[in-house]
Amino acid sequence: MQERVVITGLGTVNPSGNNVKEFWENLRVGKNSIKNISLFDTNDFKVKIAGECSIKLDDYFNSKELNKLDRFTAFSLIAADEAIKDSNLKNNFNANKTGVIIGSGIGGIKSLENQHKKLLDSPKKVSPYFIPSMISDISPGHISIKYGFKGPNYCVVSACASSNHAIGNAYKMIKYGEADIIVAGGAEAGITPLAIAGFMNMKALSTACDINKASRPFDLKRNGFVMGEGSGILILEKLSHAISRGAKIYAEIKGYGATADAYHLTSPSPNGEGAQRAMQIALNESGLSIDKIGYVNAHGTSTYFNDKNETQAIKSVFKEFAYKLSISSNKSMIGHLLGAAGSVEAISTILTIKNSFIPATINYNNHDSECDLDYTVNTGKNINVDNAISNTFGFGGHNASLLISKYTN
Repeated sequence: MQERVVITGLGTVNPSGNNVKEFWENLRVGKNSIKNISLFDTNDFKVKIAGECSIKLDDYFNSKELNKLDRFTAFSLIAADEAIKDSNLKNNFNANKTGVIIGSGIGGIKSLENQHKKLLDSPKKVSPYFIPSMISDISPGHISIKYGFKGPNYCVVSACASSNHAIGNAYKMIKYGEADIIVAGGAEAGITPLAIAGFMNMKALSTACDINKASRPFDLKRNGFVMGEGSGILILEKLSHAISRGAKIYAEIKGYGATADAYHLTSPSPNGEGAQRAMQIALNESGLSIDKIGYVNAHGTSTYFNDKNETQAIKSVFKEFAYKLSISSNKSMIGHLLGAAGSVEAISTILTIKNSFIPATINYNNHDSECDLDYTVNTGKNINVDNAISNTFGFGGHNASLLISKYTN
């Protein structure tokens, strides 16, 4: 017997908000949350801006705790706490059937940089907490230890598709009876000198200094993505379990598609062939026809090849109906959260369905004939959405699409 899988809790820390309420309020008004980098000195960098989180970690952790936590793990713990409280789990769960799956593209890179500086001075100065603060799987480890969740526990690392893969894996485990509840999502804190320099030198990042001309998905003059940071956490739950404990239900996951381009390390396959198959697999699993999909939360990175190929992939899947779809990219407001992008954007997609409102793709001024669909430019719109697809695609040719639907009995 296959179980239905619903979302019963949400939590986030990202450039547009320190919680879900703030995040959604800022998405609704189209607030640009990109700003000048303050986490390090950018004097020698061509890249000057990013989507930084404004949250103060010492409001949540004492100095001893922060000494053991990388920034990305701290984000995930804060977001997980919000999601778990939102879901009102308390003691209404079987610990052995409750898991944690968190995705991260580059994990504790801040810890790596800091400790490498100490190594250059003396090996004796490297912290004993270095390894357990750097490794990507430490985030779900911390969450499971804090709350006593003893089910499946691991990290997914698939670049920018990481958290969609984490959510998708959680969905499959619950669907086929391997768990009742899984805390799933992603976390990233890649606004560091080494990470920015690496992406900058491969010419992936926008070097625009004007925040209104940097992250502009699908715009003709787009010239690279803007780095973001944060975490998005969702509580996925077996429907019968959620009903039995009287949980509120935000939405239902009905499909998940994961594919590989098998083409290039950093560029998507021609015409978005891998992305196309991921969306089609999610659609097939859901049993929905293309005309039942009202919205696509696009990967929409503001890079030439991604936006062009994602557009072509949407056209390939939806045919003439593609021109009736509403599409938008949250990255225009918050930047690209790498391994956390999918989970934060899944939260936005869930709230789009719940509130019948599609956030805008801001900073759009120049039409691109190769990107000619409805990207909800500059102003959000009130529209009923029953079913939506949320896309993420990562370096290495990783593609993951989630199909999220309005919950009905």
